[in-house]
Amino acid sequence: MGIVEGLTEFLPVSSTGHLILTGALLNFNDARGKLFEIVIQSAAIMAVVWEFRARIAATLGGAGRDPKATRLLVNVGVAFVPLAVLGLLFGKFLKAHLFNAPTVATTFILGGFVILWAERREHAIRVQTTDDMSALDAFKVGIAQCFALIPGTSRSGATIIGGMLFGLSRQVATEFTFFLAIPTLGAATIYSLYKERALLSLDDIGMWAVGMIAAFISAFLCVRWLLRYIATHTFVPFAWYRIVFGLVVLATWWSGLVVWAD
Repeated sequence: MGIVEGLTEFLPVSSTGHLILTGALLNFNDARGKLFEIVIQSAAIMAVVWEFRARIAATLGGAGRDPKATRLLVNVGVAFVPLAVLGLLFGKFLKAHLFNAPTVATTFILGGFVILWAERREHAIRVQTTDDMSALDAFKVGIAQCFALIPGTSRSGATIIGGMLFGLSRQVATEFTFFLAIPTLGAATIYSLYKERALLSLDDIGMWAVGMIAAFISAFLCVRWLLRYIATHTFVPFAWYRIVFGLVVLATWWSGLVVWAD
């Protein structure tokens, strides 16, 4: 599960969807399993922080003095707000009704077609670097991120494709997605750990450690690979992966070949 989290958190394929399916297959989607998912997600965040540590340090150090550093922090904050508000209002309801294999498979497929449509559109690129982003650009990306509340949508996919549709270059949309992941996933992790604090147990430390190490290493390698990949490739292969994988899950669920536990 740590490897699944690390490999899917920052690709446009939905880590939440993959973890729901993996947990169902392993029969590890009870309260303890959900807590484990929260713990390993924190390791994926650490991987992004480590990869961008120099830029993050320069941005934090230049806040209030360097206009570019201040603008980036403001933009990340602006983009973070929509999902934070909607998550607090509707998160519990969505988890109770949509976190299941058929929903995830359906959103996998729909998201794949959205990516294909977005990639075939002609992009009018207005923003070439994250320093050129306005607060309005950031807010639009934040609105796009809200679609990630639906499991199987993909937070990274929503923000990257949304950013491209709003005039950001592929590189800028991807890089800003990584920066936005830090407060978004960080806040979600802290909030979830606080809510589930009664489940915290020293007996699970060994399991957490293995999962976190696997998630950190796989996420770190994935982020580095993705930054190189987007320089010369589109997201079309991920779209087809989503569609095919979603169809397989629906077929196995409908036929009863795989029992996808809730």
